[in-house]
Amino acid sequence: MAVQKKKATSIDVARLAGVSQSTVSRTFSGNGGKVSPETQKKVLTAARELGYTPNVIAKSLSTQRTSIVGIVMADITSPFYPYVLELFITELQKIGRQVLLFTAGPHQEVDDTLPLVLQYRVDALIITSATLSSEMADKCAWEGTPVILFNRYVPGANASAVSCDNVAGGRLVADLFLDAGHTRPAYIAGVKNASTNIDREKGFIGRLKERGLTEWLREQGAYTYESGYECARRLLQRDDPPDAIFCANDITALGAIDAARDLQVRIPEDVSIVGFDDIPAASWSAYSLTTIRQPVDQMVAATLEILTERIEHPEAKLVTRLVPGLLIPRTSARLPSYVVSSNREIGEQRAVIE
Repeated sequence: MAVQKKKATSIDVARLAGVSQSTVSRTFSGNGGKVSPETQKKVLTAARELGYTPNVIAKSLSTQRTSIVGIVMADITSPFYPYVLELFITELQKIGRQVLLFTAGPHQEVDDTLPLVLQYRVDALIITSATLSSEMADKCAWEGTPVILFNRYVPGANASAVSCDNVAGGRLVADLFLDAGHTRPAYIAGVKNASTNIDREKGFIGRLKERGLTEWLREQGAYTYESGYECARRLLQRDDPPDAIFCANDITALGAIDAARDLQVRIPEDVSIVGFDDIPAASWSAYSLTTIRQPVDQMVAATLEILTERIEHPEAKLVTRLVPGLLIPRTSARLPSYVVSSNREIGEQRAVIE
């Protein structure tokens, strides 16, 4: 019968290398700069000889930090979020942090997931594509776990947030339609209580009103291809169909484009269709979707900047940061001359301290 070999400890490494246990700890804790290169070499050589690896769990007990960031996603099947997740994992690993991923099911509230997440003593939480209640945000704060909402925000919640400037994006689409000569716009909404949907519609409708348009059409979607297809069919089969449709996100817009084709409605001659996100499929020649690109790289960088600040300085003020998006003109929409000649950024980046 094989006998399991006893695992080497930092004490064993210290004894073999002829140094103190604290020196071994500093060598493996990221504080190697406080240890001379010669001593580091002796410690690492001894560790390799003994087959020693640091015990992260034991370290977390002494430092009260796990170097783990929890990410909660509620819509991981959306084409927008796999890239977001990959970028978060890559960038967090660059700064010495690992990721623990949690998902909330289609009919599950993120509040139901967080008690389990908090049991793992993560250093911070990033919540994407989900809405957090103020009560649960307060519980996380009481537990000492900073929360950063990504692509969402909850007014008054005890959490920082990073989001695309969705109001400005909606306004830009309204200008795009009106400047191209459209007179019967429509909006296919996303999830009702999502701040992204609320703000995109607010910017779109608000700008239409400012420019004197008093009538528009609306269908309630669900941020899905299926809802985009069905909503567009209903709109385009009306006696007074729209000549332009703004969809709350790209996957909805792809469904709308396919519905128009099945009804033999020409794009963009009969109807312009615009989305929001700029998912990979938006650029496929089959769709060539005009859309508002979410600046994911900037949004992730801003999230990690706030996360690091909140971990190192828990007393730091909460921040809601809005990052401007970019209009990406393609052939699914009739375009005014100023868009054909050059892209336009929407808004100016701004940070709001709450």
